Amino acid sequence: MFIDRRKMLMVLAIVFCNANVLAIDVAKTEIAPVIDGIDDDQVWQRAKWLPLEHIILGGPLDEQDFQGKYRLLWDSNKLYLQAHIEDDRLVDFNADPLLNYWDDDTLEVFIDEDASGGNHQYTYNAFAYHIALDNQVVDITPERSPALFNEHIESQWRRDPNAPHKVIWEVAISLYADNFTANKTNTPVTLYKGKKIGFMLAYCDNDNSNTREHFIGSKDIQAVNGDKNRGWIDASVFDTLILGE
Repeated sequence: MFIDRRKMLMVLAIVFCNANVLAIDVAKTEIAPVIDGIDDDQVWQRAKWLPLEHIILGGPLDEQDFQGKYRLLWDSNKLYLQAHIEDDRLVDFNADPLLNYWDDDTLEVFIDEDASGGNHQYTYNAFAYHIALDNQVVDITPERSPALFNEHIESQWRRDPNAPHKVIWEVAISLYADNFTANKTNTPVTLYKGKKIGFMLAYCDNDNSNTREHFIGSKDIQAVNGDKNRGWIDASVFDTLILGE
């Protein structure tokens, strides 16, 4: 049997590049969870917990400084996220939501609506939503400048009054296709069973420095030239959500 060696090498390369991509099944909810930062909504019991534990930037991390986990649900209108964050100090140094927003404590949600992967640094092929402590949402535009995308995300968090005083952060996400156009009317996509979505979650942690001290993600990203901070550039590093029942 004749084997085309060039084709085989191409296939092996594709398999290798995608070997670290995890498929995550997401349960459907018939009732949309209330986005209020209070973990008392029974619909979340259908969702499985996933870890937020991989260091993308920064040195070894003390559990007293940070711990995180998250879970997901979906309905035809939105993707829902609940994160539990243990962070011993919350900071928001910059009053301007568009100024050095990545250096404040921030929940970052990466979404590739059609799981197509590829470069999205200055395109809407995917979004890297930085959700600040004031619940404003920032990403970079094709004009290479930051802008607010508050209409894409509903966000609310609060601290649990009981030790260890974790932050309960709840988010409802409307998904937009890569033909999204700023300053025009855009309709979110309708979600359905079996749909695949590129996804990664991360947290910018800063205790008292001019720049963030750690960047912790849900994905163990393979470094490129020593750099693991690839999520804001390449959607191929995201995991894949599969919307289930």
